[in-house]
Parts: sequence; structure tokens; C-alpha cells
Amino acid sequence: MKKMKTSTLRGLVVLAVTLVIAVGYFTHMGIGNLSGFGFDVFSVLCPLGYLESLLASRTFVPRALISFVGVCVLVLLLGRVFCAWICPMPQLQRFIPGFKAKQKAQAAAEAHAARADLASDPSAKPNRFKLDSRFGVLVGALASAAIFGFPVFCLVCPVGLTFATVYLVMRLFAFGEVTWTVIAVPLVLLVEVVFFRTWCSKFCPLGALMSLLSAGNRTLRPTIDDKACLHASKGVKCFACSKACPQHIDIRRPDISEAALSDCTKCRECADHCPAHAITFPILPQSQGTVEAKAEVKH
Repeated sequence: MKKMKTSTLRGLVVLAVTLVIAVGYFTHMGIGNLSGFGFDVFSVLCPLGYLESLLASRTFVPRALISFVGVCVLVLLLGRVFCAWICPMPQLQRFIPGFKAKQKAQAAAEAHAARADLASDPSAKPNRFKLDSRFGVLVGALASAAIFGFPVFCLVCPVGLTFATVYLVMRLFAFGEVTWTVIAVPLVLLVEVVFFRTWCSKFCPLGALMSLLSAGNRTLRPTIDDKACLHASKGVKCFACSKACPQHIDIRRPDISEAALSDCTKCRECADHCPAHAITFPILPQSQGTVEAKAEVKH
């Protein structure tokens, strides 16, 4: 039996989550959505939404804080798995013609530029964390919430817009409820999906916040078996893993990557595209063979 691609499995997981939430909407179970998901005493809040609401209302809610801390612990333990396995944005963008090819071309170009930079700075050390444009958006989202008194970014967040679209469409077909939001909300989401093709890597403040939290993550990190790796064992200039990575991480040399390892979403694209099947994602870090301990790339 042919093994299912990880990208297909991720799509099925996102679809399953969407269906569960849709059923919750339809049956009035009140389980919420990815911005605020829960049942009875158990709840999970979007960490960015919580911070925005806190700054906007200036009101401290103990239960919300507990949920926020719980989410932070999960991100610390698991890394940015939400971004690859639950967030609908990457899956929606897969339907854009030419998007995947353009993404791979961009990753290849950035990996080439990074290797060129390494030649002029061979003493570069591995990146634990990198600031980028997403953090500027994160600061803007928090500042706007404090200034205007409501979570401004939540109005354009593609995660919230996706489930708002699901809810509005369900209300339209189930009850014939027609409002201007039935057109406006899907339209804003469509604009973001189509025209903000670098949303995840350049604009998403939630991704920036999770990258910050996952800087201390040590589980499920990509690990290369040097004995199997074509580059390490045979000197082949493969770079298939770095070209496949949506975050543009060169896992052999994170110090020359466009992004740090804290940006890894555990999507497993690098493992799927490795011709030698040399990449694994162990639950716990190993004493030997972690990415940071790898020898420098040969030139």
C-alpha cells in the first residue's frame, strides 16, 4: 500500500477540525472555534487573541489566564504544530494556482543566498531565534488593541475569518439568513489567501508569537542521520530538505537559514522530500545527531 503523503494527512486533519467545529455550530454545542475552543470547564484560547483582549479591556480574567498559560506550555512542548496541522491558511493557499511552485522557488533562492553569505562569514553560529516582519505586525496588533479598545487584528485574522465564513454559510443555507457579512467576510478571506501569499512567513503575528514561545522547544525537532544523508555521507549537494521547507529553514545549517529552528512547524515536508529518507522527528532530543551538532556544510 502506498504511504500517504504528510501534506495529504495535514489537509485531512484541518478538514476534520473544521467539520467538528461546524457540527458544534449546527448543534449549538457551544464548543467555539480555533479562536476560543472548549467544552464545559476545559478551554483553549488563542494566545494572541487573549493578549489583545487583555490590553483592550484592561480586565483580568483568571480562567482566561489559565487557558493562555496552558496554550503557552503546549507550544513550548510541541512547537508550532498548530501552524502546519490545524491552521486553515496553509491549506487554503494550496488551491492557488502556481502557489506551491513559487514557494519552492523562493525557498531555493533564499537557501542559495544564505549559503553565499556563509562563504563570507564561516564563523556564523546556529540561530535560536530571528526577528522578522511578523514581529512588527505583532507589536502593531497589540498596540492597536490597547489604543482602540478592541482586538483590531481579530477582524482580519484568517483563522477567525475562515470559521466566520463557515458559520455564515451554514446560517445562510439553514435559515436563509442574508446579511452584508455573508459577502464581506469571505471576500476579505479570499483577498488574504490570494494576494498575501507570504502571510505565514511575513505577516502572521500569531506565528511570530508562537515562534517566540517555541524558541525553547526541544521535542519533535528535525534530526538528520548523517550515515543516510546524501550530503553528509557522499558529498552530494542535495539541499532537497531546505528547498521543500515552507519556512525556508536549512535544517543542516540553521545558522544560514532565512528562519530559525524555532520557526519549524513540524510539517514534515523536509522528511517527505528527502531522497535518502534521512530525516526523522524524534519525540525527545538525542545526545548525538541533533541538528545543531551537525558538522558544517562542505563547499
